[in-house]
Amino acid sequence: MIPAGAAPAAPVPPLRTNRLDMPMQSPSSTEHKPENEEALSRSVRLMKIAEAAARAVRDPLLTAFRSDMAVDYKVDLHDIVTIHDKRAEATIRAVILEREPNSAIMGEEGGQSGSGDVQWYVDPIDGTANFARGLAFWCVSIAAVINGEAVAGVVYDPVADQMFSANLEASYLDGDKLRSRSVADETRATLITGYPVSRDFRLDGREAALANFGALVETFSTLRRPGSAALSIAHVAAGWTDAATGFGVNAWDVAAAILILKNAGGTYEPLTLGKVAEGSADFLCPGYIATGEGANYPTLQRVARSISENRIAKAAIRQSQTAANA
Repeated sequence: MIPAGAAPAAPVPPLRTNRLDMPMQSPSSTEHKPENEEALSRSVRLMKIAEAAARAVRDPLLTAFRSDMAVDYKVDLHDIVTIHDKRAEATIRAVILEREPNSAIMGEEGGQSGSGDVQWYVDPIDGTANFARGLAFWCVSIAAVINGEAVAGVVYDPVADQMFSANLEASYLDGDKLRSRSVADETRATLITGYPVSRDFRLDGREAALANFGALVETFSTLRRPGSAALSIAHVAAGWTDAATGFGVNAWDVAAAILILKNAGGTYEPLTLGKVAEGSADFLCPGYIATGEGANYPTLQRVARSISENRIAKAAIRQSQTAANA
């Protein structure tokens, strides 16, 4: 009760919140947040950690970009690595472990390390060949996986300073929600693909690989080969291109981008290529077709699925021959 003659107390302004804030509970409340709300809250936190880790390497990578840098090679002359890949990955690992010690991290350069409930997939520079040569199409890719499901991820373009991110609820570009959109007709659409490379010539045969490529060139209005799977898929999620396909990716390349694309309304079809078991997690499959909402691309599906089916058949033959010779 307000004492007689006293002025009424000014109303307390409501707390400012945003869409990601979780409801506040009184100290005496014994209620627990629903399981799905707990999962969303955790995924938001992991997304923020991934964003911080990606931003932590921006300045040193931009300083190195278009500088006179030494390059090394991993599998062959098409597989470039630099000291900056390794340094960036070390920084990303440190940021993640500081903020989420309950982590295991699989990095392109450092392999698997640590143990914890959260499995991270890290590519410090997806598009290293572009980075080393001075082409501005490369990115940082970081994904968090729990119980085999991607729950958070970021694809960060340091040159453009564009942060593609996703949690369990939605995808964003610099904090604004993303919605993919694609031209419905493939003859009017733009396709991004790195196929074929020399490895594809070995696996599919040079003549067959060039025929596959020719079918895509003749069908799509525009075909581009920019050189980063993660950033290509993110561009599909943003509606900046219509489709992307690839046949030699790893989990650290695509785990974050897949979540970003799916939450934006796009479609991701994994292809096993005979390298992983049917039903494997999509980010573990080495091939993919990524399309934006509204796409209907039968030629792309036919060509990509045919490549996968042929490689599956060849893998089965090799296994049979190995078993017969054992």
